[in-house]
Amino acid sequence: MRHLILALFVAVQSAPLAAENRIDLIRPDAPERAALGDYVVGVRTMSFTDPDRLDIVAATEDAAPTADREITVEIWYPAADGTAPGGSYTALLRDGTTEVTLTGSAARDADPAQGERFPLVLLSHGYPGNRFLMSHLGENLASKGYVVVSADHPDSIYSDMGPFPSTLVNRPVDQAFLLDAMAGLDDEIGAITDADRTGVVGYSMGGYGALIFGGAGLSQSAVERREPAHYNAPGDLLARNAAGSAAHADLIDPRLKAIVAIGPWGRNRDFWDADGLARLETPLLLVAGGEDDVSEYPAIREIFEETSGTNRYLLTLEGANHNAAAPIPAPREAWEVSESLGRAPFDHYADAIWDNVRMNNILQHFTTAFFAIHLKGFSDAADYFDLVENAEDGVWSMTESGDPAADHTYWTGFPDRSAKGLRLEQRLAE
Repeated sequence: MRHLILALFVAVQSAPLAAENRIDLIRPDAPERAALGDYVVGVRTMSFTDPDRLDIVAATEDAAPTADREITVEIWYPAADGTAPGGSYTALLRDGTTEVTLTGSAARDADPAQGERFPLVLLSHGYPGNRFLMSHLGENLASKGYVVVSADHPDSIYSDMGPFPSTLVNRPVDQAFLLDAMAGLDDEIGAITDADRTGVVGYSMGGYGALIFGGAGLSQSAVERREPAHYNAPGDLLARNAAGSAAHADLIDPRLKAIVAIGPWGRNRDFWDADGLARLETPLLLVAGGEDDVSEYPAIREIFEETSGTNRYLLTLEGANHNAAAPIPAPREAWEVSESLGRAPFDHYADAIWDNVRMNNILQHFTTAFFAIHLKGFSDAADYFDLVENAEDGVWSMTESGDPAADHTYWTGFPDRSAKGLRLEQRLAE
């Protein structure tokens, strides 16, 4: 009887979790800029088609065919006054087959706010991923006055994992295309979008793409490599992203004002060298797990040191692996074994040490502050980066009136006892 009661208790408790799968949670101990902003958020699903894009999957050493490349996106934006918040998303898990419902704060197809134009932010997932993987950040930034577009990158999503060379070639080109597509919108979303102030948030291969898009062209050794085959594309097509090439020069866009790269992949396989990384001039915030074994933390530190052409930060979550900060909390269905994967896809979202919501809130806090500086010109947000390097070295010291005392060095915006396991480093352009 005891086992039956326990089973019933588990079933009752897990059902609401599966129904909720909330992406918009803010912990009580979250840093202050993680909080939702003043706007109710609207969300729409759209698609854009880039005609005659190089078809990397169909390419051979002797032929480079083209095809229309259709990209489905989710767009979050400030909604009109009086919009009721709340809505849901239907998404696929990492296994590419299990359908899940995600619950958030955005109102589906709501009318956009009027009378103002908002900076644009592009969200770019990893390999594989989907447009919902960083939906927590999409909603969060939109509530603070940004238009946010998150892509399903073809050949790189859970239900469409094409050959890796397609992602290597197409990812920065997708990002550039989406900036142009959003800038060219002739509708009510286009009317509120200021694409002249654009930021990119890229996770893993999205970070790889963002660095190339921002100016860090690939090394010659990368574009000339032939082994292993999945690290290049037929017919030297990857060379379009090479440092110093005309195609790469054409890709760089002055409207791109800031990059947040989370666990960017590529330096660990010498896709860049110091010369190529030094060409990046876009302000950069790197976010990494100190134990990342996919993009490899020492290689991410090389990116940090070698992007000498710009001011940049490296935020390290000590002990975290490759899932640091970017993915939404693992949907309840991801806790179960997937028949197609033969394991639970929980590990695609979660970290062994860090709580997902905690990581999401930290990312929301720092991304908000970073874009406030570079996309909105709010110089006072720089206080959130003027910190002692190791968070745990900060001293919490308040006067009787509750103001910071002279010896107060605790991380700005973090509640007492909450700035743990974090390190923030800065380098200036040389």
